[in-house]
Amino acid sequence: MFTIGCHLSTSKGYTHMGKEAVSIGGNTFQFFTRNPRGSKAKDIKQSDVDGLLGIMAEHDFPVILAHAPYTLNPCSDKPETREFAWQVMADDLQRMEYTPHNLYNFHPGSHVGQGVETGIGQIADLLNGILTKEQTTTVLLETMAGKGTEIGSTFAELAQILEKVNLQEKMGVCLDTCHIHDGGYDIVNDLDGVLEEFDHVIGLKYLKAIHINDSMNPLGSHKDRHAKIGEGYIGTEAFARIINHPALCHLPFFLETPNELDGYQAEIALLRGLYQQEG
Repeated sequence: MFTIGCHLSTSKGYTHMGKEAVSIGGNTFQFFTRNPRGSKAKDIKQSDVDGLLGIMAEHDFPVILAHAPYTLNPCSDKPETREFAWQVMADDLQRMEYTPHNLYNFHPGSHVGQGVETGIGQIADLLNGILTKEQTTTVLLETMAGKGTEIGSTFAELAQILEKVNLQEKMGVCLDTCHIHDGGYDIVNDLDGVLEEFDHVIGLKYLKAIHINDSMNPLGSHKDRHAKIGEGYIGTEAFARIINHPALCHLPFFLETPNELDGYQAEIALLRGLYQQEG
C-alpha cells in the first residue's frame, strides 16, 4: 500500500484533518502540534480525536505524523531556550498519547556557534529527559539542509545523536528529500548510494518517514527552499525512483510543498500514478 499525504492545518481539529486528507486522496497527513511559530496548544477534545481515529480505521491510515513547532531549538546557547524546547516537547509527547502509536518529528536545532559536539550533546540530553518507556510515539530526527549552524545535515550527525539516546527504540529519522538534496546527498543520480550510506552510518531500521519535496536550489546548496513535485532540481523521474525503491516504498510520504489543498490533491494523484504497485 502506498501511504501518501500532506501537511494540514490543525485549526479545525483532528476530525476535520482526517476528512480533508481523505478528500484529496490521502491516507495519512502531517500536522503541527501547536502554533508553528509559537507555543500555545489547543485543548484536545476526546470526541474530536475519536472522530479522527474512526476515519483512520475506515480508510486504512497506517500512521500520522505530528511536527514540533519551528521555534524549538534544543541546542541553543541560551538555557531558557533549551528549557522551552524541553517543556514543549514533553507536553507534545503527552498529547500524542490521545492518538497512540504514531510519529512525532522535530528539527534537531542550531548550535549557534557552540560547536556541533556541544549541540549534539544538548539534543541527546533533551531526548534522554523526555522519552519514557511507556510512550507509544516514535520521535523522529529530521534530516536538515545545513543552513548556518544547523545540526542534522549529515547522516553522521544524526547517528551521533542516536548513539547518545538511552531509549533508542523510541527513536527514528524522517528523511526530507529537499533537505538532503540541498545538504549534498545526490538522490537524483545516486539514490542507491545515498541509501547505502544511510544504512551504513545510521541504519535503515531507523528510517520511519519521508518528507517528499522538490528543491528550488541545486545539489549541495544548503538553502532549504521547497518546490512543487517536478518543478525543482530533483524532478519527477527521481521521485518515481524514490517512491518505488525497495527500501522506501513501504514508508509514509508527507508533502510539504508550497501548495493549497487542490495543489496537494494534484500532487497526490501524480505520485499515486507513479507508484508501480498501484498501476
